[in-house]
Amino acid sequence: MADDLDRYKIKQLSIFSENRPGRLMDFSKAMGEENINILAFSIAEGAGYGVIRAFVSDPEKALRRLQEHGFVVRYTDVIAIHMADKPGGLYDLTKVLKEAGINIEYAYAYRNEPGAILVIRVEDIERAISTIKASGAKLLDASSFK
Repeated sequence: MADDLDRYKIKQLSIFSENRPGRLMDFSKAMGEENINILAFSIAEGAGYGVIRAFVSDPEKALRRLQEHGFVVRYTDVIAIHMADKPGGLYDLTKVLKEAGINIEYAYAYRNEPGAILVIRVEDIERAISTIKASGAKLLDASSFK
């Protein structure tokens, strides 16, 4: 059962970086030099620092390369869920999680026609996966991000 759930845990890189000109360029250059494709990313800013969250084609290789370049980087397991790209699509998904008492720590989404993809980080990822599967929503497995 755990193996079935593990296939939905997607390794996201969380790169902690000083918020100054050129840091996204440094990250993207390091990925390009290693022929690693950046599949999706977001940036959140804080007091002088930011967090780049990214899906890349080779997370293990990316982690090593970024550490060699002095980045503070770690893996975070997240879940990616298909949702309807229509008014109320996000509500339908978040309602399922709220009713199960599952808190979303952070999320981001992107359009992927004919639907959209919601990426979430939750504390109890296995319970969230089971809850989402039981609701009938479709999860992306980790192989979707290679």
